[in-house]
Amino acid sequence: MSKRAYNFNAGPAALPLEVLERAQAEFVNYGDTGMSIMEMSHRGAVYEAVHNEAQERLLSLLGNPSGYKVLFIQGGASTQFAMIPMNFLGQGQVANYVMTGSWAEKAIKEARLIGETHVAASSEASKYMALPELQDIKLSDHAAYLHLTSNETIEGTQFKEFPDTGSVPLICDMSSDILSRPFDLSQFAMVYAGAQKNLGPSGVAVVIVREDMITDSPKHLPSMLRYDTYLKNNSLYNTPPSFGIYMINEVLKWIQEKGGLEGVQELNRKKAALIYDAIDSSGGFYRGCVNAEVRSDMNITFRLGTEELEKEFVKASEQEGFVGLKGHRSVGGLRASVYNALPYESAQALVQFMQQFQNSRS
Repeated sequence: MSKRAYNFNAGPAALPLEVLERAQAEFVNYGDTGMSIMEMSHRGAVYEAVHNEAQERLLSLLGNPSGYKVLFIQGGASTQFAMIPMNFLGQGQVANYVMTGSWAEKAIKEARLIGETHVAASSEASKYMALPELQDIKLSDHAAYLHLTSNETIEGTQFKEFPDTGSVPLICDMSSDILSRPFDLSQFAMVYAGAQKNLGPSGVAVVIVREDMITDSPKHLPSMLRYDTYLKNNSLYNTPPSFGIYMINEVLKWIQEKGGLEGVQELNRKKAALIYDAIDSSGGFYRGCVNAEVRSDMNITFRLGTEELEKEFVKASEQEGFVGLKGHRSVGGLRASVYNALPYESAQALVQFMQQFQNSRS
């Protein structure tokens, strides 16, 4: 095949080549059915087996914790921003949020439309280039839950540990770092993620939730906005994004083949360290954006001396086959997203390009 791009897109993002090739081989005729997985009934045994296998494989990668269910919901993480307060913010309760950047801000904006909210901690004073200390998170009275964003895709920060919230449910948006490292699911009442960064293609949100949280959703909500609808119908109440779920299952297989979460974490740390070292050893030509202790292993943000030089960097990188290195429009700068599927060789190629670009401007 022709040379593949060095894909540093923030999402939709790179998928493992092995997964794409498997999907290609099965695309027209899945399991000798004479049909693509996209053409068959979601009520049929063949698709349901894939659907159930994806749920089971995901929980297996997390150690098969008891009492948790996997839901597949359309609308991405953005729909979850509204569904969470709709389902969990009761009368007389307060939704608590940790404000750490662009995606945390979007989540709390939706919650404010539903009911009373409280910012339990914020890193706004640092322009979101740091994260609050866990001990500085102060829950309100009558807290319904605490919501935080594990990894801010745009700013490039990542929580390395999570708070102990006691009896208050902890809910986490893990869209940009889910399954990039081991974590203790039992700390959380719910974690969720849009699939298009580390899990598969866009179109699916994966929700992993304690079953006791969702057995009886508020009766006034429409069916498609109630978590118990998905629980009672195994996420098959309506036609699911079947191809996306099939791809998630294939990505989960790939993660298992890489040694599970420990295996992908080791590779992710090597990729991130390689690029951060190139930034830090550049003598100030490249400058990391966020505080070093909370740097993300998934989204590496950095700047050059001027915006004009950054534009030259992006243009030159695109000519060399790099994709997605321009920073988010809301913050500017540069960003390399190095999710699970990004090959180590792509990180090496980026570091080589960065050194060549610096030498050409010195």
